[in-house]
Amino acid sequence: MAGPVQSIERAAAILRLLAAGSRRLGLGEIASSLGLAKGTAHGILRTLQGVGFVEQDETTGKYQLGAALLHLGTSYLDVNELRSRSLNWADALAARSGEAVRLGTPLEGQVLVVHHVFRPDDTLQTLDVGTLLPLHASSLGKVLLAFGTATLDPPEEGLRAYTRHTLVDPGELNRALAEIRELGWGAEVQEMSMGDAGIAAPIRGHGGLVVGAIGLSGRVERICDHRGRPLPALVALVRDAARAISRELGATRW
Repeated sequence: MAGPVQSIERAAAILRLLAAGSRRLGLGEIASSLGLAKGTAHGILRTLQGVGFVEQDETTGKYQLGAALLHLGTSYLDVNELRSRSLNWADALAARSGEAVRLGTPLEGQVLVVHHVFRPDDTLQTLDVGTLLPLHASSLGKVLLAFGTATLDPPEEGLRAYTRHTLVDPGELNRALAEIRELGWGAEVQEMSMGDAGIAAPIRGHGGLVVGAIGLSGRVERICDHRGRPLPALVALVRDAARAISRELGATRW
């Protein structure tokens, strides 16, 4: 029987390396980490990029997993399973934060809300399950964009500005997404609706791939401090919930 194909082994090693990290990697970093010549690593990366398994940032030249591979990697994960594994943690997050909690996955260039826990008070609320949210103007969507689980295809007229705070400039949005990747969580402050804010964190499955996001939302004065920055205590609660769900889904790192 034929032995292993070296080029495929190397391609798999590159994909594992990109999946294991929380940031984009440059050609030199990839080659050095795997003990490959730069020319060899570059050839494999170009091939992976051609089939959509790897994407290269136009500004920095660095690489990350591509949307095609992410879709393959998450195809086995039924949305109902993601939801069922998240129920207890979402309920606990709502109880501890006092805010509404939503779980989101990408769908056709938007965020599909697959689970919604009401804010634990007596106010009138509307169930958001099945609602589609904009990727660029919601905390859930920005997290999915930042970690490559969703892709944005802006219309010719540009991204929709829901409020004066919505990030519609591609450069500003890319900088915000880079910060989300660095911090490990994202927020939106009055970007989709004036007076409201949200915080979200990525949920990872097997292999460390981001398969969804969990977040809380509420009035900006409850979510943020007087300077409009998300409260650290709420950020910690969201990240803890995301890690717990990730463990439920078999992620070994986040």
